[in-house]
Amino acid sequence: MKHIKYCLLAALFLFMIGCKKTSVDGSSRKSFQESINDMASSLPTLKQVKFNEALYILKTFGVEADGDIAEIAALGKLLDGKKTAEIFAMADQVAQKNGIAWSSTAPPSLGEMNIFGNEVASEKDPNDVDAAALNIVVRNIAGDSLTGSKGLIVIPQLVDNNGNKVSFEGAALETIMEISSGGNKISTSKNLMQDPAFRGFTIMYSKLPKEKIFEDKIDVKLSVKTTKKLLQMIKTGIPVNGNALYTPPAPVASDSTQVNQNPEVNPQTGETIPPPAPAKNTADPKATVTKFLNNLSSQNFKAAYESADNPNWGSYDKFSNPNSGFGSVKNISVKNISVPYNKDNSANVNVTYDVTDKNGKTTSLNVTYGLKAVNNNWKITTYKINN
Repeated sequence: MKHIKYCLLAALFLFMIGCKKTSVDGSSRKSFQESINDMASSLPTLKQVKFNEALYILKTFGVEADGDIAEIAALGKLLDGKKTAEIFAMADQVAQKNGIAWSSTAPPSLGEMNIFGNEVASEKDPNDVDAAALNIVVRNIAGDSLTGSKGLIVIPQLVDNNGNKVSFEGAALETIMEISSGGNKISTSKNLMQDPAFRGFTIMYSKLPKEKIFEDKIDVKLSVKTTKKLLQMIKTGIPVNGNALYTPPAPVASDSTQVNQNPEVNPQTGETIPPPAPAKNTADPKATVTKFLNNLSSQNFKAAYESADNPNWGSYDKFSNPNSGFGSVKNISVKNISVPYNKDNSANVNVTYDVTDKNGKTTSLNVTYGLKAVNNNWKITTYKINN
């Protein structure tokens, strides 16, 4: 009888082991947590820590949701049916995409992580950083002498009551940056601050839509979450280079696409008389660009500005600004100029030239100018520096 009893217990034990889930069940929060626990328990101890780190990376940066509950629900849907190896691979991709120094094959680096938030903190919590406030450092990303700065680097720093940087290591502090302008939110970014050498966030002007930027200024709000505190700081009125902001290309209007609502009819034959073809611009777009560059080289900025109709260059004051506009140009030496496209009153002109600024710095540029026909003449409407 005892033999039968032990056999039944052994069979039950094997059945329970065999019922452990080997892939994520995201059908509900409970089943999600149970499947995650089953998958983690089958891993070696260090691998369990890395598995929890991978889940934390995916929850923080791999899904878009507001609040822990919504993030976990979104994570369950994202990982439904995924096995351990697939989860590690996804976390590697998300970490690399967000510039986080984390790898599934590296030793544990984020401390004790638990995405469900119901585990007692370890004896020493690396995220329990004793900081009194948050400081923001903003630096410009240098550009060329024509276009000015290309963007900003925004670095949050944890400081004590005296304003000194706080020393810590091995943390995984969730850091959020929100960009707004004129009271309108533009974007949100996330990252992990692991030590005081945190590289911060990069803002490229080419990613900011010009129509959403008010008076060429942005506001930046940074939030850093430690175990016991949520530190926040807002830096307002940060100037940006309006010439480098993103502007979608304007559609080119063509008379050939318009429908003649009242076509003229030949009274004798009854046939429709086709509309006259639009007048073809006989001027040379290459001559317009050459004249534009010659005016810049001779510091005749007013004449150069009048040969253009480019909304990205803004007012004449912005165009001729010696720091962020063309006012820094001292000399231009053209190497090559060509017209790869000239049709339907629009044209592109490619120019390779060396530009020397007033500080004596010379930069080689390959630029494509976009032009449109205006009153049998050409106006520069777009300006693109090619890599």
